[in-house]
Amino acid sequence: MKVFCGQLNPTTGSMEWLEEDEHYDYHQEIARSSYADMLHDKDRNIKYYEGIRAAVSRVKDRGQKALVLDIGTGTGLLSMMAVTAGADFCYAIEVFKPMADAAVKIVEENGFSDKIKVINKHSTEVTVGPDGDMPCRANILVTELFDTELIGEGALPSYEHAHRHLVQETCEAVPHRATVYAQLVESKRMWSWNKLFPVRVQTSLGEQVIIPPSDLEQCPGAPSVYDIQLNQVSPADFTVLSDVLPMFSVDFSKQVSSSAACHSRQFEPLASGRAQVVLSWWDIEMDPEGKIKCTMAPFWAHSDPQGLQWRDHWMQCVYFLPQEEPIVQGVALCLVAHHDDYCVWYSLQRTCPEENGRVQQMRPVCDCQAHLLWNRPRFGEINDQGRNDQYAQALRTVLMPDSVCLCISDGSLLSMLAHYLGAEQVFTIESSAASHELMKKVSLLLGEPFFTTSLLPWHNLYFWYVRTAVDQHLGPGAVVMPQAASLHAMVVEFRDLWRIRSPCGNCEGFDVHIMDDMIKSALDFRESKEAEPHPLWEYPCRSLSEPQRILTFDFRQLVPQQPLRAEGTMELRRLGRSHGAVLWMEYHLTPDSTVSTGLLEPAEDKGDCCWNPHCKQAVYFLSPTLDPKMLLGSPRAVSYAVEFHPHSGDVTMQFRLADTRN
Repeated sequence: MKVFCGQLNPTTGSMEWLEEDEHYDYHQEIARSSYADMLHDKDRNIKYYEGIRAAVSRVKDRGQKALVLDIGTGTGLLSMMAVTAGADFCYAIEVFKPMADAAVKIVEENGFSDKIKVINKHSTEVTVGPDGDMPCRANILVTELFDTELIGEGALPSYEHAHRHLVQETCEAVPHRATVYAQLVESKRMWSWNKLFPVRVQTSLGEQVIIPPSDLEQCPGAPSVYDIQLNQVSPADFTVLSDVLPMFSVDFSKQVSSSAACHSRQFEPLASGRAQVVLSWWDIEMDPEGKIKCTMAPFWAHSDPQGLQWRDHWMQCVYFLPQEEPIVQGVALCLVAHHDDYCVWYSLQRTCPEENGRVQQMRPVCDCQAHLLWNRPRFGEINDQGRNDQYAQALRTVLMPDSVCLCISDGSLLSMLAHYLGAEQVFTIESSAASHELMKKVSLLLGEPFFTTSLLPWHNLYFWYVRTAVDQHLGPGAVVMPQAASLHAMVVEFRDLWRIRSPCGNCEGFDVHIMDDMIKSALDFRESKEAEPHPLWEYPCRSLSEPQRILTFDFRQLVPQQPLRAEGTMELRRLGRSHGAVLWMEYHLTPDSTVSTGLLEPAEDKGDCCWNPHCKQAVYFLSPTLDPKMLLGSPRAVSYAVEFHPHSGDVTMQFRLADTRN
């Protein structure tokens, strides 16, 4: 059966109705999921296996049958581990039907159908009793319900319900315990992801300073966590103000509460400074003794930095204090972690509140709207003084005293810059129909371009469509800035990111090829075959080819009626595995000024890349490179065919390895 799905086209700005397969959402969920990443997380898998073996052994030592409840079973991996470890029976709960169906097949393929029952329900709907899903309560609780924030996927309510209704009072739990850690830091770079800084502009009247509105400055911000690969943030970008503080623990073998709570830790600052940011992560102990531990600690807090496991499904957290606060070295303070059933936030206080006290600090709520409109990288981009200077310099070359400017970008400073630099009149359009009545003909059309609906680099071509729509308002000889954009591509070898699209085949001795096939099938759907956005500053890679300009979009002209198409090859100049092609846009503000959303500097001799930290680049994964038998350094090239479709605004592409040997 087919269904109609309505979606906003981020490039053209129009609402489109597309005919999709009825399971379209399921396929997108699987294609963009972290299942492959989890299966490749060897540290996680080994620790779970060791913890499950120990839990089954403890139950058997008590002379009891080992009955396992596995909530969120996914592929059924943990249930199969439990049976292999000696469990008598497992009840594997999976609410997502495609995954539950895959788990049934994987369990059968591995010969465990007689010991594992897959139940396609939410755990809160599972019944216990003679006619229920489970005949009796389990005595081992195995779960993997965690996200980067630990509790963001509803772990606390799920545990709370399981203890009340599904497991025995003295059950074993794997993991047994989780502990959340925090470290207070001062960081201009990270604080720029949360607040607007003053912007300095050199004008004919001298330096002018654009001051952010007071309501934005006083806004406590949004409580949402910013999860990133903290290992890719240089220690030079922050000053440590506290030791690593264990903030709170959750014992999963006992009754868990999802009620709001606060946990405080007194500390003496290691240095004087401005408290701005809390870095946070957690670890899980698989056994009561804490001998089997899986940690998300960044390298500087890790017991074995050289053996650190890369993973993308669990990262580290960045939290922002409501306001920065001056602190003095050695003067005791209290860092307070607050949480409800799904969210964590932090505050800094002079005295410690009562542990788990009833009086809770209210969850921060953004009242300036900026934190709801812009994501964290956008804040950083607006605060990038070097980038602002580049736009200001380009504006100086095109502005006239009588310029009438129209700015087309979301939340952009360009209109302010144009005003300060002497434009006679400035108009701005933000994510709205471009049919405004203008008092005068526009002599300068501006854009960064940036739009909040954009996910992929070329989605900001929405600027071109609006430019076309307002063409009647442009005066003779009107200047468009940027005057053009170009799409660039480069073949890379990822250090780690390739794992999220790599088939697993065998995971800790269990055949999970059915999951690989399921992901491959999902990736065959239309959207999933295209490139996907990733902030590559968090994912190191090496260039194997030189960057190549693929397509050029001339904003001085209207959007064309016919497609723009390019075909060619990129020669691989360095040894390595061709994991994918990275694509990005470059905006040519003037003939002498270009802003890149991707590569910022030429690759180093070894191919190491420096990416724009404010933007996501597009990655097109080359599936043949996932074959571990592929020869390194064979004389290959990558062929490409890229096409821009003006009617839909889509950019379709195909990249393939091509052997250039005669």
